[in-house]
Amino acid sequence: QVQLVESGGGLVQPGGSLRLSCVVSGNIVRITAMGWYRQAPGKQRELVATITSGGSTNYADSLEDRFTISRDAAKNTVSLQMNGLEPEDTAAYYCIAGVVIAPPSDKSLELWGQGTLVTVSS
Repeated sequence: QVQLVESGGGLVQPGGSLRLSCVVSGNIVRITAMGWYRQAPGKQRELVATITSGGSTNYADSLEDRFTISRDAAKNTVSLQMNGLEPEDTAAYYCIAGVVIAPPSDKSLELWGQGTLVTVSS
């Protein structure tokens, strides 16, 4: 099976920092893109940032000055460095990956992690 495992969430004070990581494991041929979305209570899930296999990044307009997405292709890992956290950043953060599964399935899939909670509060 292919799975995404997220880590790094927790409770931080306003102005603090966290680094989220997501590791993809399983019988994968390649990863086309990875990214992060978040969902606060009572809100719809929204884009945080994405990064393609070629290194092209895309951020939510309001987050690019504080958040940085990066990848380690050799380790099938994507990270999100979050600085200057605000209470409004409180949400469940979900990793997403576009992957190609090894034969015989040989399928292209969009996979989601289970989410990691980020709480920003004093």
